[in-house]
Amino acid sequence: MKQITVYTKNNCIQCKMTKRFLTEHNVDFTEKNTSENPDLIPYLKDQGFQAVPVVESKVLDTFGGFRPDQLKRLVEQLATA
Repeated sequence: MKQITVYTKNNCIQCKMTKRFLTEHNVDFTEKNTSENPDLIPYLKDQGFQAVPVVESKVLDTFGGFRPDQLKRLVEQLATA
């Protein structure tokens, strides 16, 4: 079961960088694209996010934007989980 969900949209460089980081660190994730599935937008807004990427996991608090510091913490947490 995938523990990571990355909310993205089309033509988003920060989304691409986030997905690349996770892929390079062999982190399995599910991508949910808000451009192709706009009904996800109210959910993200309810969580307090106004932009993507948003990274949601069971091992770390949800965060938005391309955040290498948070992504590194996520990889570390997954390694010990």
